[in-house]
Amino acid sequence: MRYWQAVTWTEPEQLLDVVRHAEDVGFDGVMLGDHGVYPRDVSTPYPYTPDGKSPMRHDDFFPDCWATIGALAAVTSRIRLTVAIYILPLRNVFEVARATGTLSILSNGRFLLGAGLGWMKEEFDIYGVDFRTRGARCDEMIEVLRKLWQGGIVEHKGKHIEFPPLEISPAPPAPVRIYTGGNSMAALRRAARLGDGWIGAGHAPEELPELIALLSRLREEAGRAHHPFEIVGAVRTPPDLQTFRQLEDFGVHTTVNYPFRFTLGERSTLAEKKKEMDRFAAKFIQH
Repeated sequence: MRYWQAVTWTEPEQLLDVVRHAEDVGFDGVMLGDHGVYPRDVSTPYPYTPDGKSPMRHDDFFPDCWATIGALAAVTSRIRLTVAIYILPLRNVFEVARATGTLSILSNGRFLLGAGLGWMKEEFDIYGVDFRTRGARCDEMIEVLRKLWQGGIVEHKGKHIEFPPLEISPAPPAPVRIYTGGNSMAALRRAARLGDGWIGAGHAPEELPELIALLSRLREEAGRAHHPFEIVGAVRTPPDLQTFRQLEDFGVHTTVNYPFRFTLGERSTLAEKKKEMDRFAAKFIQH
């Protein structure tokens, strides 16, 4: 089992030291969170809680993903870096292709693109982007990103994206790995057809075997069962070694330690965060 540390909502001035320490104690990766904007008033139900209430607020820390990952890559050498989940259809595909391709180069291939649809209609409205077509646009954007990352002259004529022959340079030495998120059937089909991995949104451990079996079947139906595929199975139950071993038996490759907000409270010191990572590493990573 591999372990990632969620650094969502971490105080920005602590991020570099937090991620350096995560690397030192053996975490395999870290994940940021993403929102382009977060309006004060949100009526869209949050899809991952029973009551539809989001755990996020408009004043939560969401530093720019690409600037942050570039800085994190510069101060680390081994740990993998991702966003869970970057709201892909909210953005411009050329800007994403250039930023992520550059990050892959500068991090020596340690960057992963964790891509999803987003759930908040208000955010799309503020950007002036159609919320209803985000699924189809996300799928096409993934196709276009892989074209642009391959280097050389490429062109595209699709339903939502069209451009003449062009090139984005420099291209990464290999395509950036894309991990998609979401729990719906449409999201699982997207992961099976287009993803190099799947990032769960937090499940009870007993929910994961059925989801993993479904993903395996969908990947077989898509003719992609032979491709490498990483399952990141975050769970909402307290960390437990027996649970993690069961998850591994189910087919989960990687799990995630909670954001510090959930283990240490709204704000915490760097020393407290290091101590929390030390505790987790001693109990699970170095066990």
